Amino acid sequence: MQAYLVVLAVAVVAAAASVPPLRALSVRIGAMAEPGDRTVHERATPVLGGTALYVGLLAGVAASWFVPEFDPVFNSPGNLLGVLAAATIMWFIGLVDDLRDVSAPAKVAGMVLAGSVLTLVGLTIIYFRVPFVGFTVLPPDLSALVSVLWVVGMANAVNLIDGLDGLAAGIVAIASGSFFLYGWRLLEVGVIDASNVGPLVAIVTVGICVGFLPFNFNPASIFMGDSGSLMLGLLLASSTMAVGGQSDDPFSGQSWFFFAPLVIPLLILGVPLLDTVLAIVRRVTSRTGVATADKEHLHHRLVEMGHGQRRTVVILWGWTALLSGFVLVPVYTGRGNGIIPLGIAALALGLFTMIAPRWRDRQAAVG
Repeated sequence: MQAYLVVLAVAVVAAAASVPPLRALSVRIGAMAEPGDRTVHERATPVLGGTALYVGLLAGVAASWFVPEFDPVFNSPGNLLGVLAAATIMWFIGLVDDLRDVSAPAKVAGMVLAGSVLTLVGLTIIYFRVPFVGFTVLPPDLSALVSVLWVVGMANAVNLIDGLDGLAAGIVAIASGSFFLYGWRLLEVGVIDASNVGPLVAIVTVGICVGFLPFNFNPASIFMGDSGSLMLGLLLASSTMAVGGQSDDPFSGQSWFFFAPLVIPLLILGVPLLDTVLAIVRRVTSRTGVATADKEHLHHRLVEMGHGQRRTVVILWGWTALLSGFVLVPVYTGRGNGIIPLGIAALALGLFTMIAPRWRDRQAAVG
């Protein structure tokens, strides 16, 4: 664990140290997100934050090179190099879109290219489990297709949830941290070996988000832009595929129905994935383009309820943490009854989400 903490610290420091110069550069070259009808920020804000995340990624991986515990990863570096190459593609496509608009088909093409790079280095979803249905080994062609779709889905989910200051960075940090703990548990029991890149990618992702978050929380002094959100989605997809899609041990897929590795990230990322599904349904129903931005996302609705930006972000972080706990408690305890307190906490958070705005309005009326 100490080795992972060293990499975490380097990623945090590198991402945080990169923000001030990138913020200044963004102002100098005019790379600013202007306020508009479909945004909630009220002033022009630098958008080169995704590059700070990218620098943190490179620094975290470089630091792992010097840590002996990660020698098994670098003895067969194909998967890790594939992740870096795919992340670079995502970062570059997003950066171009941040500086000059890129069409939706071109962005999707970039996502498909990044996902294809992962399949070329063998980082794919091979083992597929459906709870209560069974276990399937995907043939190579179908494995590649499912893996690319997984990357595109994750990237879009993070991109769509990036609508409030600190929301995407916080959710990805919690999700990646949870998946790191899941991967670490599988390492402990021998389900995956030390050469698996999943835990390393997950902990680096946590680090870059934590380092970036102080500058991105409301009021944000810099945005991650598409270069950051698309890259974070790629990193999430990579870590989940490395751990979940390439393990055929019963521990990770049969002891409890929600141990199925590909179900775990669906639960942990329940907030952005639900928001993505609702956005697609909403836009198809209204016959607008699927890529057309709007202000009807979950976070926008919570703000309209009266929670405000900061409270909305914390509420959605809370839901992500609860969903993560729902997965991790049985993994570490081997028992399902540990989720009962989490159910009570979820009920409390749900009640707070619904009642807090009304209580504030009542207090204001009395005052």
